[in-house]
Amino acid sequence: MNLQSMALTASVWAIPVLLAVTLHEAAHGWAAWRLGDDTAKRLGRVTFNPFRHIDLFGTILLPALLLLASGGQAMFGFAKPVPVNFARLRNPRRDMVLVAAAGPGINLLLAVAAGLLFHLVNLLPAEAQRWVFFNLMNLMAFNLIIGVFNMLPIPPLDGGRVAVGLLPFPLAVRLARLERFGIFIVLGGLFLVPFIGSRLGMDLDLFTPLILVPAQFLQTLIFALVG
Repeated sequence: MNLQSMALTASVWAIPVLLAVTLHEAAHGWAAWRLGDDTAKRLGRVTFNPFRHIDLFGTILLPALLLLASGGQAMFGFAKPVPVNFARLRNPRRDMVLVAAAGPGINLLLAVAAGLLFHLVNLLPAEAQRWVFFNLMNLMAFNLIIGVFNMLPIPPLDGGRVAVGLLPFPLAVRLARLERFGIFIVLGGLFLVPFIGSRLGMDLDLFTPLILVPAQFLQTLIFALVG
């Protein structure tokens, strides 16, 4: 990629990534606050100000490195996790599900909003249409990928916490015990296993069936719903 191409790629990814990861965390904090835990509120994390949620590595360096390494074809990132004291929630087990689901929920809403905004692209000046179009495409795609990824049923991902809240207590306890190791299981399965498989001449890609295919299905569904 030349410098001009890199600048264009970065410009159409910066806003989608920032919105997706910061509003995801803000939604967790807002839900926890409304359900009885004001920890995030007191720390100033119940806000749409992205600078309160930015993680230097996860929000800036990691996405930039992935863009450079993939030639603009791959993107991933995260914000600073919002602290939640589940013991302070009014109904801890039920409310844990709602707090956890709030992050992926806002990602889904942002994807739908992007789909609706496509109807306005043709109303913009011609020189702005292409840039806005790619911002909206990336906003939809990245929010769906982040949402699906976070709903994998392994703690500490949001889907794992939803599963812990919904499963019968004995199963929930067993699943909750994975929290300390869950992120290593997820990252190992999605990135390390395929890498090892490629060295062995085997296709062990889990990212495509577990995340990319569901995200593409949701994207198709959103376009069908919003026309």
